[in-house]
Amino acid sequence: MDAALPQAQQPSSLSKDSLALAGWVALCWAAALSGIAFMPGEWYASLNKPAWNPPNWVFGPVWTTLYIMMGVSAWLVWRTGSARRALTVFLIQLLLNALWTPIFFGLKQPGAAFAVIVAMWCAIAASVAVFWGHSRVAATLLMPYLAWVSFASALNFALWRLN
Repeated sequence: MDAALPQAQQPSSLSKDSLALAGWVALCWAAALSGIAFMPGEWYASLNKPAWNPPNWVFGPVWTTLYIMMGVSAWLVWRTGSARRALTVFLIQLLLNALWTPIFFGLKQPGAAFAVIVAMWCAIAASVAVFWGHSRVAATLLMPYLAWVSFASALNFALWRLN
């Protein structure tokens, strides 16, 4: 290794950092895998929807962007080396994220899914709060996710009440 490079820029550290970043992004994408098993399908198409329901094509690009931002955010906090509690909170919200799709689309239970998304919103808000103490950039990267889940919560509630 080149002794002139700071520790964070040593080749082995760069490799470890790159693998960790890829790992956090992949973990966030893993939460999305339930969407492959539980696609919206005919049941969702038949639901009464509010006028402000976005077209289906919007969800893919939004979630793609959000999962990448979530992974980068978790990685930034992981890099601080003292973030076990913060990352545990993050993993809880990620688990709730993964649970929502099978409950809403798989079990066709918008009421139960609404309970999950409210818990997820709380866990995301908690993640933003605890990430703030480790990395303001990481916390800021989660704010669009919190905003989208706020919107998704309202949509989930409307779908539940309309159907």
